[in-house]
Amino acid sequence: MELASTIRHDGDGGVVDDLETVQGTTRWLQQQPAGSLAPRDLVVDEELREAIVGVRRSVRALFARAVSPARPSPADAHRLMPAAEALAHLNAAAARELVAPQLEWSAEGPPAVRLWSAEDDPRVRLVAALARDAVDFLGGPEREELRACHAPRCVRYFIRSHGRQEWCKPSCGNRARVARHYERTRGTASITPGT
Repeated sequence: MELASTIRHDGDGGVVDDLETVQGTTRWLQQQPAGSLAPRDLVVDEELREAIVGVRRSVRALFARAVSPARPSPADAHRLMPAAEALAHLNAAAARELVAPQLEWSAEGPPAVRLWSAEDDPRVRLVAALARDAVDFLGGPEREELRACHAPRCVRYFIRSHGRQEWCKPSCGNRARVARHYERTRGTASITPGT
């Protein structure tokens, strides 16, 4: 969800791409929890930025497929990658890193599973980890709760937390209600008696 949300509304009616530049991609990676995706000293270049954006394009195309027959996010609905291409791209990115589950079990704690990687390049590990996370999400039960927010100016996907949730956050719900009210009153205000 974090990767898909790097395309977002800018607050003024436009759309911002947090990964549009190498600097923006670096900033986004540094904002992630320490050690969750990449080492803090990882140097992002154009090749790595394009690989991450490629995974995001795949994810957003498959999110659009997952919310279908509902409309996808309007941010990139007009330029979505075909679903079969997105699926192939995501799977190829996930397969770039060979990993094996390893059991860790200290004397004083419960057992834990971690993935051990044979890959030395942190850039490959990063792209593969992003793709694997998307594969896990899209193949899991939370996918059924994925929705595209259709509040005015919103471009986010979100996981519905209750059955009646229509928007990603309360402010989007407020904007949608105001827009509906405006449309209703605008339609009735143009009809005046005696015309």
